[in-house]
Amino acid sequence: MDQERRQQVKADLALLFVAFIWGATFVVVDDALSGIGPFYFLALRFFIAFLFLALVCRRQFRYANWETMKAGVLIGLFLFGGYGFQTVGLKYTGPATAAFITGFAVVLVPVFSSFLAKKLPGLFVTVGVISATAGLALLTLRGGISNLNYGDLLVFFCAICFSGHIVAVGRYAREHNPVVLAMTQIATVSLLSLIIALGTESFPAWFTRPVWVGLIICSIPATSVAFLIQNSVQRYSTPSHTAIIFTMEPVFGLLMAYLLAREMLSVQQVLGSLLILAGMLVAEFQTPPRETRGFSSSHPVR
Repeated sequence: MDQERRQQVKADLALLFVAFIWGATFVVVDDALSGIGPFYFLALRFFIAFLFLALVCRRQFRYANWETMKAGVLIGLFLFGGYGFQTVGLKYTGPATAAFITGFAVVLVPVFSSFLAKKLPGLFVTVGVISATAGLALLTLRGGISNLNYGDLLVFFCAICFSGHIVAVGRYAREHNPVVLAMTQIATVSLLSLIIALGTESFPAWFTRPVWVGLIICSIPATSVAFLIQNSVQRYSTPSHTAIIFTMEPVFGLLMAYLLAREMLSVQQVLGSLLILAGMLVAEFQTPPRETRGFSSSHPVR
């Protein structure tokens, strides 16, 4: 196995670990929100994550520059939108459902890629979008469009934002220091979340056990470590290849929800989830012809 192939395999395994961590957090966040507002949770989660990275990777600050900071803030805006919509949405929908709707972001990546390249989506992308959209309808329209769950709609907006994050990381990951890039986007999410929380939520008098568990798990493994891994290893892969690996996130989310008996999907919802997963995979079968590692000609994850 040559050096490039070894790097690819290591990157794939690292990204699969990230997908597992993210999939497992749906249940954890769902529990935590019973004791704290969503934006205070996000503000604390990303602040702790920033402090952890700043302490462990403090020597990386010497690589900070204005261009990297601007790129990090831009990526952070997409990240804030994704986590903001997702966390609030989890107050109104189940963790397994949220996991699969979030996974819809993977389908949107090649669509946005084609749009930015000013090309019509290819056959595989088109079939993938149709399959995933049909699955999304089965998963969310359980009693007709009039009964569309408010939380499902918010998580759908989250998927749009996360697809933008995939695109942005693919665009800037090769050009900037990954640690500084990760710290900047994490700090951006924390600051924006705090601003909204101060105006809309009340800070809890004390933290319940689920809040502590949620902050510990989500701050370091699922934020600091996960985004550091993504920003570090995505340069050895293409955005589309990364997106394929991230199709496992909703699978892990459903598995954790099932094992912890937090959410049982109906037959219709299971079928919808399978169609979304199939669409996610099919949409990535055909990548843009000039796509390169870390950045593609069509654009440029989560």
